[in-house]
Amino acid sequence: MKTIAASAVRPRVAVHKFSSCDGCQLAFLNLGEDLLTLASRVDLVHFAEAGPLDPDTEVDVAFVEGSVSTPEDTERIRQIRAHSRLLIAIGACATSGGIQGLRNGVFDSQWVTQIYSHPEAIASLERSTPIASHVKVDFELWGCPVSGPQMLAVVNSLLLGVAPRDNADKVCTECKRRGYPCVMVTHGIACMGPVTRAGCGALCPSLGRDCYGCYGPAENANTDALAARFAGLGLDSVAVVQRFQSINSQAPVFLAAANKIRVSGND
Repeated sequence: MKTIAASAVRPRVAVHKFSSCDGCQLAFLNLGEDLLTLASRVDLVHFAEAGPLDPDTEVDVAFVEGSVSTPEDTERIRQIRAHSRLLIAIGACATSGGIQGLRNGVFDSQWVTQIYSHPEAIASLERSTPIASHVKVDFELWGCPVSGPQMLAVVNSLLLGVAPRDNADKVCTECKRRGYPCVMVTHGIACMGPVTRAGCGALCPSLGRDCYGCYGPAENANTDALAARFAGLGLDSVAVVQRFQSINSQAPVFLAAANKIRVSGND
C-alpha cells in the first residue's frame, strides 16, 4: 500500500465519524502527550472531536470511524475517498458494521414507528455496512474500540514509509505471552479468544472473564471447532449463535458461523 513518508511538508490527516459511539476517536485523544508529539509531525486538518473542521479538504490520510447506515453516509464516504490519498477504517463499526449491524436482515419500519414520535425524521438504510462495502479501504484497524497505541503505530509506520502491520494473531497468543491462565480450560467459561484477533492485550482474560470477540475474527479462525467446544460446555445453539452475533456480527467469518449453527440447530 502507499505510505506517507515524512517530508518537508507535514502530511495532512483527517478523522471522520459515521454511525458509531466515538470510542475510536477517543483513542486518539487518550494518547495524551503522544498526541501532542503526533500533532507536531502531521497536520490535523479535520477532527471534529478535537476541534479542527474542514471535512472536504484534500488529505494524505483519512481515518474513518463508524459504519454506513444512512443514505447521506453513502455519498459522504465517496467524497471522503475522493479527497484522500489513503483511507483507513478504524474500529468494529467501520470494519464490520458494528453493533448496529445486528439489525441487518431484520429491519422493520414498525420498530422506528414504535420508538420515535416523529419516524418521518429517521432516514436509515436497511443494513449497517462497513466502509469497505462502499469504497476502497487501504487498511483496516479492528477493535471496539481500537487502542491509542494501535493508532499511533499505524501513523508511525506510514511516516516511516512502511505499510502498517495487520495483527491477525489470536487472543490466545496474547494470553500465552502474558502468562494468563486459559479461562476456558481452568474455569469452563465459553471464550471467543481462539477465533478473535489480538490487539487488546487479552484484557478480558486478564481479569478472569471471557473474550467476547470485540476485535473481530482472527486469521484462519476455526469457528466449527469452537462452536463444538461451546456445546460441550453446555451452551445450546441459541447461546452459541449469540457468541458469534455480537459486536462484529456482520464480519463474514462470524456471520457464516452463526448461520451454520442456526441451520444445524433446525435439523
